[in-house]
Amino acid sequence: MRNFVPGHAIHLLCGGNDFFPALIRAFDAAHREIWLETYIFADDASGRAVAEALIRAVQRGVNVRVLIDGWGARLYLSKTLEHKLTSAGIDLLRYRPEVENQPFRFRRLRRLHRKLCHVDGKVAFIGGINIIDDMNTPGHTPPRIDFAVRVEGPILAQIVRTMRRVRTLVELSQLHNITLEKNVLPAVTETAGVIRANLVVRDNLNHRHAIERSYRAALGRARHEAIIACAYFFPGWRFQKALIAAAQRGVKVTLLLQERVEYKIMHYAVRTLYEKFLDAGIEIQEYHHSFLHAKVAVIDGQFATIGSSNIDPYSFLMAREANVVIHDPDFAGQLRGALLKLIADGARPVLASQWQQRTLMTRLLSALALGTLRLIMAVTGADPENGWFPMSREAREAREQKLEATPITRSLPPET
Repeated sequence: MRNFVPGHAIHLLCGGNDFFPALIRAFDAAHREIWLETYIFADDASGRAVAEALIRAVQRGVNVRVLIDGWGARLYLSKTLEHKLTSAGIDLLRYRPEVENQPFRFRRLRRLHRKLCHVDGKVAFIGGINIIDDMNTPGHTPPRIDFAVRVEGPILAQIVRTMRRVRTLVELSQLHNITLEKNVLPAVTETAGVIRANLVVRDNLNHRHAIERSYRAALGRARHEAIIACAYFFPGWRFQKALIAAAQRGVKVTLLLQERVEYKIMHYAVRTLYEKFLDAGIEIQEYHHSFLHAKVAVIDGQFATIGSSNIDPYSFLMAREANVVIHDPDFAGQLRGALLKLIADGARPVLASQWQQRTLMTRLLSALALGTLRLIMAVTGADPENGWFPMSREAREAREQKLEATPITRSLPPET
């Protein structure tokens, strides 16, 4: 576990009821600067409460920089709220705004999907929660179920560095005033607790597969139990292999997935994988009580990960993502308890006997969805090495031999 950095205080935040009050308290305590990255900033009760806290900070002389994804802003950020933020003196930018009016251009899928924030370089927030109210779930049953963490400790340096880097890239591309190093604070990286943790980011350059590899590394180390909760789940062949290998070693593997249909192609395509998972002894629980938006995992009651990355082609191949990986039995126990409660209160198991009895039409729809999804990924330039594309038995066997010869046994080092 040499890539886990000791010395952190990390607090689990379950949903907006925990997240937004903690975020606003941090904003109200800010002295010098607030940096916020989010995919969605909605004009609703929670979004307006966050906006008011940011405005209060600006009025105290705090430098506030907000980066919102261009596509997410197009869907949720009202002109009224945007004007209120900018007229108050908040430095708000959109990531890839040029694609807003080009909805059918595939390059629009390269999005800023991270949910990151740091205040004065002292405290940070990481997770899957956007700036949107849990009850704001158009077309779906509320509340939205998601997680984040509040972090203090050495990985603030990594968080500050990656946020500055992305912000600078956006400023350069838009000919915006560049945020100079002399105008920002260094991160406070002193020991704040006893938890070991690390930041794992995904981009389209040097860290294309970092988050996926951290997941597979954890599954490769698993000995007893692996619980993965994921809103959008369609793993490539390598990830499938890691899940099945863990189950075959005797690890109790549980997948908590959403039952509701949001994106029909993804919904039916992922079900082509159910049979092989069930045959391997993997337990599949489908959450039906409300809107599952989580992207978390707990391994052996010791390792946990929370972040913005789903286990699907969008997150693993196209979007900027950020996850925190944590090695601490107390924290992992808290998250495990929350996931088990979700399963007990709002999930239904997918039984192998029932799955084998699904109708011919359902099977055909799944096959058609899988073919369509593969075609979409081929057009968008998805990396075939991740295994979302069909291949011959010889090619698959050669890949297996290569993977077995170079096993992944640890998470990747942080972004530099």
